[in-house]
Amino acid sequence: MSTDSAPAAQESDREPDPSTASGLPPSLVALFLAFARMSLAGFGGVLVFARRAIVEQHRWMTADEFNETFALCHFLPGPNIVNLSMVFGARLRGIAGGVAAFAGLLLPPTLIMTVLGIIYARFGDVDVLRRSLAGISCAAVGLLIAVVFRMMTPLLKRMDAVGLILMLAVFAAIGVLRLPLQAVLLVAIPLSVAVTFLLRRKVAV
Repeated sequence: MSTDSAPAAQESDREPDPSTASGLPPSLVALFLAFARMSLAGFGGVLVFARRAIVEQHRWMTADEFNETFALCHFLPGPNIVNLSMVFGARLRGIAGGVAAFAGLLLPPTLIMTVLGIIYARFGDVDVLRRSLAGISCAAVGLLIAVVFRMMTPLLKRMDAVGLILMLAVFAAIGVLRLPLQAVLLVAIPLSVAVTFLLRRKVAV
């Protein structure tokens, strides 16, 4: 039996969020609390926990919808996860929903990091603290790699060869060839939109 079967079964057996099951969008308070929990659990980056909460726990989005929304936020200026909170909240509850998700994402960690910043300014030279931070950075990289593979799952399930080729091409251009990010995006975004439009049009015909 594959190692992915147990997590998959757990995800499929997990009860959907009541607001989703009833067809009603979550309340502003629910959005604020959901993103507050994401931010407080988001050691090494919030994206891992955001996808788990939105797609697997609350089922407010499918995996494909999350990927599409995150792709849009990735190409907008500013931090990706902050963009995601605004776009996602506004999609469910309008501008007020965007503000609630944004506040939930940033307010709790901002307060905590302010306190930790004061502590680090005084004790940052302690050797034990430096070693601890080095270990945390390794865990953060592992979490990021894990969520990348989870986001690739819809492409692999659909055997979307075009999407995988575009993804690998962008990775090679930026990660291997070290081409400027802006130049790669100026080519990759119009190309991916054009290819997707043509393929969907062909299927529709």
